[in-house]
Amino acid sequence: MSIKNNLLEIKSSLPEHVTLVAVSKTKPVPDLMEAYEAGQRIFGENKIQEMADKYEQLPKDIEWHMIGHVQTNKVKYMAPFVSLVHGVDSMKLLAEINKQAAKNNRVIDCLLQVHIAEEETKFGMDQKELTAVITSDDFQQMKNIRVTGLMGMATFTEDETQIKKEFDHLKSIFDNLDQQREAANLKPKTLSMGMSGDYKLAIACGSTMVRIGSSIFGHR
Repeated sequence: MSIKNNLLEIKSSLPEHVTLVAVSKTKPVPDLMEAYEAGQRIFGENKIQEMADKYEQLPKDIEWHMIGHVQTNKVKYMAPFVSLVHGVDSMKLLAEINKQAAKNNRVIDCLLQVHIAEEETKFGMDQKELTAVITSDDFQQMKNIRVTGLMGMATFTEDETQIKKEFDHLKSIFDNLDQQREAANLKPKTLSMGMSGDYKLAIACGSTMVRIGSSIFGHR
């Protein structure tokens, strides 16, 4: 199967309201170009330096999504061009994105990452921390970021009941977001959950954005 065929097959299986992020981390530029030529415009990377290098080499109508864990000191390298930052897991990181976005005269869209998995290794805030962030005055003052939704990763397990429970949990937190506070920079419309192995279940649980890599580009 070619990248193009894989991509078109996945796209045809997605409901209209679900956005596909092609996870292109570690993949070479020609692979991304093949997906681009097949119509894909949203690519997800997990290392800022690699994303910046690819941004330089590839067409400028691509939306770059940062889907990995973000180190605060690297934000400045992606601030000029990144479209969406998926893994915002602290107030400190949000403040840095806001600062660097202001330097570039941009408003950067962010998803707050919620820890839903049972594994301790996954990043993210719990429900209490999430509420504390979006109801804080500091958050209200941030004019150069916009929180457009939530992102979460389920436990890496074969147990679908467990995964469904975690996705349902994230969906219920998402549904309550806009009741917590009216804020100009809080516009929750995106729920990013689901990857190659579990995206169909994620969509059934209410996901509006899926991150798929190996099913498009193959395993390396």
